[in-house]
Amino acid sequence: MSEIPLTQAPAHVRHGSSIGQPLTRRDGILKVTGGARYAADNHPPEMLYAVPAVSSIARGRVAFLDVAAAKAHPGVIEVMTPVNRPPLAQDPDVRTNPFAFRLDVLQNDKVRYANQPIAVVIADTLEAATEGAALLAPRYETEPVRADLDANGSFTPPTVGVGNPAEAHRGDVHAGLAQASRQIDATYETPAQYHNAMEPHAIVAAWDGDRLSIDMPTQGLAMTQGRLAELFGLPVENIHIRSRFLGGGFGSKGGVSGPQVLGILAARLTGRPVKLVLRREQMFGPVGHRAPTRQTLRVGTDGDGVLTALSHHTKTTSSTFDDFFEPASDVSHTLYASPAIATSHEVVRLDTGTPLFMRAPGEATGSIALESAIDEMAEACGMDPLAFRLRNYAEVEPISGKPFSSKALRECYAQGAERFGWAGRPLAPRQMHDDEGRLVGWGMGTATFPALMFQGNARAVIRSDGTGIMEAGAHDMGQGAGTALAQIAADSLGLDLDEVEFRSGTSDLPDAGIAGGSAHTATAGMAIHEAGADAIAKLADLATGDQRSPLFGAGNTGVVARGGRLFRRDDESRSESYADILARAGLAEIEGRGKSAADPAAQSSYAKHAHGAVFVEVKVDPDFGQIRVTRLVGAFAAGRVINPRLVRSQYYGGMIWGISFALHEKAVMDLRSGRPMNPNLGEYHIPVNADAPSLEAILVEEHDPHVNALGIKGVGEIGITGTAGAIANAVWHATGNRIRQFPITLDRLL
Repeated sequence: MSEIPLTQAPAHVRHGSSIGQPLTRRDGILKVTGGARYAADNHPPEMLYAVPAVSSIARGRVAFLDVAAAKAHPGVIEVMTPVNRPPLAQDPDVRTNPFAFRLDVLQNDKVRYANQPIAVVIADTLEAATEGAALLAPRYETEPVRADLDANGSFTPPTVGVGNPAEAHRGDVHAGLAQASRQIDATYETPAQYHNAMEPHAIVAAWDGDRLSIDMPTQGLAMTQGRLAELFGLPVENIHIRSRFLGGGFGSKGGVSGPQVLGILAARLTGRPVKLVLRREQMFGPVGHRAPTRQTLRVGTDGDGVLTALSHHTKTTSSTFDDFFEPASDVSHTLYASPAIATSHEVVRLDTGTPLFMRAPGEATGSIALESAIDEMAEACGMDPLAFRLRNYAEVEPISGKPFSSKALRECYAQGAERFGWAGRPLAPRQMHDDEGRLVGWGMGTATFPALMFQGNARAVIRSDGTGIMEAGAHDMGQGAGTALAQIAADSLGLDLDEVEFRSGTSDLPDAGIAGGSAHTATAGMAIHEAGADAIAKLADLATGDQRSPLFGAGNTGVVARGGRLFRRDDESRSESYADILARAGLAEIEGRGKSAADPAAQSSYAKHAHGAVFVEVKVDPDFGQIRVTRLVGAFAAGRVINPRLVRSQYYGGMIWGISFALHEKAVMDLRSGRPMNPNLGEYHIPVNADAPSLEAILVEEHDPHVNALGIKGVGEIGITGTAGAIANAVWHATGNRIRQFPITLDRLL
C-alpha cells in the first residue's frame, strides 16, 4: 500500500494559528488503513529472520547448546552464540552515560536473569528460526536464585532515578511526629510490572560495508545512534535509523535494547539483512520493567488536621549487574505542605533484568502509596478527603521552598469535584449501594508530574513558492506528536498547516531530544518554534532592508508573519508574501535553525510541575469482591494546550493505566526459579474497554510564563499519578477495607 504523506491537513484548517486547535491525528488514515509502516513491517531483499533463544534459569551459566541440531534444521542459516558472535568495539557492560544501560548480547555464557538471550538462530523463515531455537535444548549449571524483596543485603543507593539524591529531608520529622495529635504508620506494596506496549521491541538491520541501516522503534533517535556508534566503533553518520511510527514506548524504548543489538550482530554475521522481533513472553526480562516497592509512610497532624510531619521510605529492587533505582519516595517532595518531610530509599539486588523507566517512573509507584496514606490520615482526622487536601495545600514546593512556576491545582479540585458530584459523598464507608445491591465508593487522588524539558534542535525552511518545511528528529509513539509538533511548526512559520511539510522520525534530521519524561512536546516544540522564528527573522531582514519592499524600514521587530505574508505592525495594509520577498532576492529558500533547552535561571528559581485531581466511582460485589470502575473524572492543569483532542487522549491513556496499576497489573514471580509465571497478555492482566466505561478529562486553563516560551507542560504521565490512588481510596469507601497491597484483587477483599 502506498503511504499517504503526513503533510496532509484537514481542509477546514486555514488562516490563523494552528495551536489550540483540536485537530485529528495526521497519521490517522495511515493507521486505520494499514498504511503506517512500523519497524517489523519492513522486508528488504534477501532478509533473514532471527529468533533469540532465552534462558529458562535466572542465575548460572549455559553449559551446553545443541548447535549442530539447530543448524541441521531445514532453513536455518546460522546460529550465533558467544563463540561466533561478531566482536564489538565497546564492552556492552560499560556505561558511558545515565541512559546507556548494560546489555546482554552473548558476551559470555553467564546467565543473569530469566529470559536473557543465550543464542540467536537465523533462518530463511520465521518458522525455521523458531524451530531451530527450540532444538538448541540448552543445559545449565545453576546457582541459587535471589528473587525476593526480603532478600538480605539491602543498601542505600547513592542516587535514585536519574541522579536524584536517595535521601532528602526538610525540618525535623521525629519532632513533628512526636507533637502530632494523630498519626498513621502504614506500609504499601506495589508489584513488578513489565513493559507490554502493543508493538514489541523489534529491529530490521542491514549492513553495507561499514554503514548500518536500521528500522526500529526508538524514543531517542540520536541517543540510540550514539550508543550504537560506540558499540560498533562507527562514525555516527554511518548509522541511519528510521523510526517513523512506534506502537507505544512508555520508557522501554528510550535507548537500544540487547535484543536489538543482537539483530544487528546477526546481520553482521550473515552478511544479509536480518529482522528480529521479540515474542510477547520475551518482553519479560531484557527490555526493562517497573521494580516492585515496599513503601512505609508515617504521617502526623495536629488537632486541626494540619500536617506536622511526613516520612516516606521506599524499599525497591534492581538487577545484580546494573543500576536503576525506582525513585518512589520523591513524589512526597512536592504535593502537601508540611514543616517536616523526610524521604529515603533502600535497594535489594535480585536476579532479574534491570528495571528501567516505565510510564511515570517513581511518581506512579510513589503516588498510589502517598494518596492512600493521605486518605487514611483524612479518615483519622474525621475530614472529607478533599477538604483535608485543601487544608494541607502547598503554596510553594514543600521540600525546596521554591515558588511554583504555575499551579492551578485548586481549580482542578474545584472543577473535578463539581463535575463528579463530590459534594454528595458520605464521609463513612459502606453507605452507598446501587440498584443491584453492589457497594458504591467514591475516592479521589491528587495528580502531579514534573514539567521537564531537554535539549533539542530543529531546522526550518521557507521555500520560494511560499510553503515551508520543518525538520526535527522527533518521535511519535502513538501520543500524536506528529500532529502537535506540526501545529507548532505551522504557527512558527506563519503558515497554514497544509502548507508546511513536517519531517520527523529519522536519525538524519536534527536531534529533537528524547521522547520521555512527558517532555517531548516542550523540547521538540520549542526547538521548532525557535527554528521558525529564525527563518521568519531572516526573511524579515530581507524585506525590511530592501527599498523596493512595502516593508522597507519597518525593522525585524516591526513585522508580523501570518498566512504566508509579512505585515507591518504599525500599518497592516502594507504587506508582502514570502514568495515575493524570496523572488526579489533571487533565493530558492531561506533557512532557520532552532535549539531548545531548559532555562537554568528558571530551573533554580521555580518548581515546575503539572497538577491534577482525579475522582473515581467504583462498584464492588459484596459477596464475591469483584471491583468495577464505573466513573472516572480527571481535571488537569498542564500549561498551554497545543491540541486539546490529543491532550485528552493522553489523559485517558494515563487514567486507564491507573486502573491497570490499582486493579490489574502484576508480574507473578516464582521465587524458587526467578522466572515470571505470567509472561503473556492472557495472564498478565491489563484493562480492556469494559474496564473503563466512563472517562472524562477536564482541561483546566493555566498560563505558565516560566516553564518555557510556549508555556507547555507534559501530559503523558500525569494521569496515572492521581488515578491509581483514587481507585484504592474508592475501594475503601465502598467496602471499609483498606487494601495496601496492589493490585487490589478480590481475594484481598474477601
